Amino acid sequence: MDTNLIQSKFEKLGARAKVRPLVPNRWRQNSGPVVIDIGTDRRGEFFDVQATDDADVNVLDLQPKDRHLLLMVRQPADRPGLPDTKDKFLCGHDERHWFVAGVPESAPVSTVTTAMEALKPELVRNLESGKKGKRKKRHRRKTDTFIRQGEWFFVPAPGVTADEKLVLQNEPLRRGRGKPHTCEFLYRVGGTTVYVCGQYPNGLTDKERKALFKRNPAAVKWNWQAMQRDPTVFVCGRVSHADHATILLGGWHRVAMNTESQSRAMAAVAFLD
Repeated sequence: MDTNLIQSKFEKLGARAKVRPLVPNRWRQNSGPVVIDIGTDRRGEFFDVQATDDADVNVLDLQPKDRHLLLMVRQPADRPGLPDTKDKFLCGHDERHWFVAGVPESAPVSTVTTAMEALKPELVRNLESGKKGKRKKRHRRKTDTFIRQGEWFFVPAPGVTADEKLVLQNEPLRRGRGKPHTCEFLYRVGGTTVYVCGQYPNGLTDKERKALFKRNPAAVKWNWQAMQRDPTVFVCGRVSHADHATILLGGWHRVAMNTESQSRAMAAVAFLD
């Protein structure tokens, strides 16, 4: 790995990168040869890239004007004859802060543009399919198909009529332990009931939680909260977040999250907004 070259690529974005040996951490034992975080020091934010000595880290594409680059980490296969593992990360700047997102392996990605396309929810890609016009315009935070705030996409749903009794006010929209996006009005339909606490931010089903209680009776006293996993969600009104400009949605919009959670590479991303 050419540390100086990688740092110079980030500098072309107007960013700083600190590349250093991978520090063992028992909380991320399955992260692989590289861990990427967004750190902060007296000079502001920087990309904290930790890598093993044998990690093969390269910048595949660099777009200084858009302040984005595509990073690839190659890891040799465990057995001869198998293909090497290639994890890709989109690194860049979104509104007020730097970010890093793992790119799903299911899509052929070699540029910043194709990485941004791969990170779009299937709902958005289907709606954009067949549309004419420059692909680059589809990466703006507001298009004729969606409005985006961070990892969340909001797609107009003019035909939706919400049950007023089920509409929640100032409801958080969050991914894992990340800071929530607060929605002025939110309406959920369907989904699977899961139970969430600090130890299990993504939730457990009733069956999984009961099995946990048998293994660890003390878990009964954890602060559990019933939530819906993977429901169809609609929001309207103001959507706010500490790291993003508040957006105003006129009428109901369907909510879709980007696809970074589907990528193997996300195991190496320590930063969540």
